[in-house]
Amino acid sequence: MPDTIQQEAPEQLKITPTHGKPFAEKVWSACLGLIEENINSLAFKTWFLPIKPLSFSGSELTIEVPSQFFYEWIEENYSVHVKQALRQVIGPEAKLMYSIVMDKSQGQPVTIELPHQTDAAPAERKGRAEDFGEKAPTRRERFENGRARFECNLNPKYTFSTLIRGDCNSLAFAASKSIAQNPGQNAFNPLVIYGGVGLGKTHMMQAIGNSVLENRISDAVLYVSSEKFAIDFVNAIQNGNIQEFSSFYRNIDVLIIDDIQFFAGKEKTQEEIFHIFNTLHQSNKQIILSADRPIKEIKGIEDRLISRFNWGLSTDIQAPEYETRKAIIQSKLKQSGVSLDPVVIEFIATNVTNNVRELEGCIVKLLAAHSLDNQEIDLAFTKSTLKDIIRYNTKQLTLETIEKAVCGYFSITPNDLKGKSKKKEIAVGRQIAMYLSKEMTGSSLKTIGLHFGGRDHSTVIHALNTIEKKVVASNDERKKIEELRKRIEIMSM
Repeated sequence: MPDTIQQEAPEQLKITPTHGKPFAEKVWSACLGLIEENINSLAFKTWFLPIKPLSFSGSELTIEVPSQFFYEWIEENYSVHVKQALRQVIGPEAKLMYSIVMDKSQGQPVTIELPHQTDAAPAERKGRAEDFGEKAPTRRERFENGRARFECNLNPKYTFSTLIRGDCNSLAFAASKSIAQNPGQNAFNPLVIYGGVGLGKTHMMQAIGNSVLENRISDAVLYVSSEKFAIDFVNAIQNGNIQEFSSFYRNIDVLIIDDIQFFAGKEKTQEEIFHIFNTLHQSNKQIILSADRPIKEIKGIEDRLISRFNWGLSTDIQAPEYETRKAIIQSKLKQSGVSLDPVVIEFIATNVTNNVRELEGCIVKLLAAHSLDNQEIDLAFTKSTLKDIIRYNTKQLTLETIEKAVCGYFSITPNDLKGKSKKKEIAVGRQIAMYLSKEMTGSSLKTIGLHFGGRDHSTVIHALNTIEKKVVASNDERKKIEELRKRIEIMSM
């Protein structure tokens, strides 16, 4: 049902002087009935059944959600459904207040109250619920000099501040930041970013557009998928609007097109892209493209387009390495206002290696399950919750696994560990590796000595005694050994 259509509230819920929790429960129950009709049953059970109505006063309903993350997810994904339901049940003057359980202190919920999101300044909206009678603003931008209004199609959450930089995307990140500061006036035009699914290509491209808008460099910024571009082009031909279509795209200052491999084999669409590209490039307008593989490997793209796409910078984004995966998880948790045990973070970062989207999906599912079950997010809970996403096989713990963990911890190489160097960090790492090998695998002294550089059993005994004394005498050494032990356990899963 369109957002602007309002229906009369059900007879039994006509607004009366009756307030408080009993009436709030009736109001919210009626809202749930309407919401349930418009979303799938799993989403309804996950995100709406845990909500508790607290009070109803005037036209303002207050509901309690389990966490800040819960609130943000509903606002981002279901706010339209909530707004429609409240208008139908209460009327156009409906207001909504969230009570958010932020923490638990001595068994009592600590809550904050937030109004339904508005675009008012923070000082203006503090402590005030949104008036649903007002039209919600959209993310529309206007062309300069009175040109036609258009939808920029940018997700405001895709910014550089929410994008984690790592070895996997360092060149693309640096080029994108440079472009955002000076679009069209740089050596990276066009910028082509390629890589597999879920690696952050769309996030990075839209971060450029959002930065350009935020800094008021230009308001003529457009993000479009190649599929939508092709469909709109065909519709323009059929409706006799091809001139308007071409003129629209040639007046954009920053054009961002996602997944250009979709243009393969579409000759007419490629011809239109060719002419638009030439016009924009000659006018020093910025062009940003993405693909799932290098441009030259996309079959069905004309040579003249490949040549132009290679005029600027073509760079890839790879699967994030371990440290970047950890940073992505920690960033997502920070945005959600949640902290997790480092062991849980390491477990996810170690076992989810393909792309950023899978990492974020794990966090969303974990936090949703936590909100529903109200259980501590420990390693066992994480394994159980994510068993459909993270499939791992318990492997026999080997000396190689211990070697890899120790090398990673001390930033040394296997050759260092097995060599004759007596540098402190290498010698300590070697002794710890031998100690953990004996403790965790039960291998013989001879086997351990042979593995770590062909040393004899007396050297291994000396290492075991040395580390044992340190563990007993120093709390820091004990923590170091425990952290390494956890890493090794996770790596062997």
